[in-house]
Amino acid sequence: MTRYGQMYGPDFTFNGVATCNWQEPDTYADADVVILGAPFDGGTSHRPGTRFGPAAIRGCDYLPYDGIRPHMAMRVEPLVTDLIVKDAGDVEVYSGEVRRSCQTIEDAVAYVTKHGAIPLILGGDHTITWPDVTGVSRHHGAGRVSVIHFDAHADTGDITFGSLYGHGQPMRLLIESGAVRGDRFLQLGLRGYWPGPDILDWMAERHMHSFHMSEIVERGLDTVLDEAFAIALDDCDAVFLSVDVDVCDPGHAPGTGTPEPGGMSARQLLDAVSRICHELPVAGMDIVEVSPPYDHAEITALLGNRIALEALSGIARRRKDEREGARWSRTTPLLKDRGAVGHTDPS
Repeated sequence: MTRYGQMYGPDFTFNGVATCNWQEPDTYADADVVILGAPFDGGTSHRPGTRFGPAAIRGCDYLPYDGIRPHMAMRVEPLVTDLIVKDAGDVEVYSGEVRRSCQTIEDAVAYVTKHGAIPLILGGDHTITWPDVTGVSRHHGAGRVSVIHFDAHADTGDITFGSLYGHGQPMRLLIESGAVRGDRFLQLGLRGYWPGPDILDWMAERHMHSFHMSEIVERGLDTVLDEAFAIALDDCDAVFLSVDVDVCDPGHAPGTGTPEPGGMSARQLLDAVSRICHELPVAGMDIVEVSPPYDHAEITALLGNRIALEALSGIARRRKDEREGARWSRTTPLLKDRGAVGHTDPS
């Protein structure tokens, strides 16, 4: 089968990595991670444009498109040396057909996961997390994958504008379908004025774990992450990481559909993603709600690109630690040993 490429614009890959075709497992038999674009924004409730997100995330970088990105602090190269990443292009979706589009995304994610690669999906609006996580759970088993979800909004709504499907409902759909357990669903960065008491009651009845932005400020992000990690790995085999860029303050991510002031800084989010992918067994990930028409100076697109690179670097560092029997520490000063290839703690 012919590789689809990108739905909107020329066919280029994430930072210049090698191509593959998700329908042909032989083309990514050596890959640890396969990138899939899901340029769907048919579930948007406010400002559209996230269909252009995958292209923006793939192409937003000032460095050469040579498929190599050595991480200065982690001392890994997460695209071809310490991890092999390939880009399968976009899944063909149809903005006017939510169910059809979601089924196509789910099938692609499930197929990639079945054939041994971690899917990294570039959205698209947050509707796609419903098929993304469902596709991963088809391989690992219903209820066996926990979800860590960064967002300003809970996305546990019921019916919005007369529709059961949209970017305000994917987490409810995942829990109600049984793909994910409510008590293993962890949300970080919630704030603002939605949802209302009825939806919050529904979340409480499902024992969801929601860490509001006010709690993160009061307790500290690392303390909250420590607690979230313990819950995520309790009676679950792996973790799916979903990052909505609107978890960041609009000053750090203006190009998004439903901006909410008072969020995380880009630095906090990147550190959190890096830590999650280094310390937890991540089985899948998506980056959603990058809307280029509302971006300024590519601030949000660049953040999306760096979220992906931090995640990939964390996975690469985790695997390198496992191979070498070492443990990298993020508290080790970068220039402590100028001659070292990487900083590791053998304890």
